[in-house]
Amino acid sequence: MQIDLVRAAVLAALLAPAAALAHGTADHAQKAKAPISTEEHPFGIEGDPNKVTRTIKLSMDDTMHYSQSQIRVTQGDTITFVVTNKGKLLHELVLGTEDELKQHAELMRKIPGMEHDEPYMAHVKPGSTERITWKFTKPGTFHYGCLVAGHFEAGMKGSVIVAARK
Repeated sequence: MQIDLVRAAVLAALLAPAAALAHGTADHAQKAKAPISTEEHPFGIEGDPNKVTRTIKLSMDDTMHYSQSQIRVTQGDTITFVVTNKGKLLHELVLGTEDELKQHAELMRKIPGMEHDEPYMAHVKPGSTERITWKFTKPGTFHYGCLVAGHFEAGMKGSVIVAARK
């Protein structure tokens, strides 16, 4: 019996790293929220949900479109995107530059099962709603899209125009 406990402990220790690396299919709303990332991206930084300037509701569906194809914000705004999937397929909203989204969409076509979880991504199951809180720190035109294989190419994308703070 003591040997079985030792074997179980060793097996659990060996499997723990693999479980820690797995992500993407877990229910993001159920996961413990990690500290706010300080990593700066060309299109901004993860926003503090307690300092939201504005909330923008977006829906998406199986016609491969978002309810809004263009959003206007001001540099320094912290936006919570409330993203609802009204379709029967998995969809997502990923913020980024046009080049980053195109490259990532290409990678997703090559590796369709690839799973990832970044603060600028919302993976939304059918009938569900997810949130992204993002601070736009630089003026410019940035983009969002669904990078599920084939969705971006089918037109599931939009732009965020960030006006310079006066």
